Amino acid sequence: MLGKQSGAEVFRITGARQGLAEDVRGRQRRYVISMSVRTVSVVAAAVLWNVERHVAIVALALGVLLPYVAVVIANAGRENSPSLPSTFVPAATRPVLGAAPAAGPAEPGPESGRVFRSPDPNGHG
Repeated sequence: MLGKQSGAEVFRITGARQGLAEDVRGRQRRYVISMSVRTVSVVAAAVLWNVERHVAIVALALGVLLPYVAVVIANAGRENSPSLPSTFVPAATRPVLGAAPAAGPAEPGPESGRVFRSPDPNGHG
């Protein structure tokens, strides 16, 4: 029967990270997009140098800084997902019963078949 097994580890699929091939493909895509933007900004800087010098300088600065940023982003590695729940769900633990209260010796009562006598203060009994 395929019911619940006690002590079995349970894994959630929803918390699993994406595959390594998908991760590499995504980083390559981000790198190519960044380098395309860099190429466009360097060409724009060359075209706009005599027309609009301020825009050309900004485009040139973007073209110089973007390769560093693209490499850092591409080499960042696999991402952790702290917002997702843990992929491992521990088995439920049973509550621990507390220790019995430490009491003195119990005096036998009517349940035991013996008659319960309280000590007589006058010494009779």
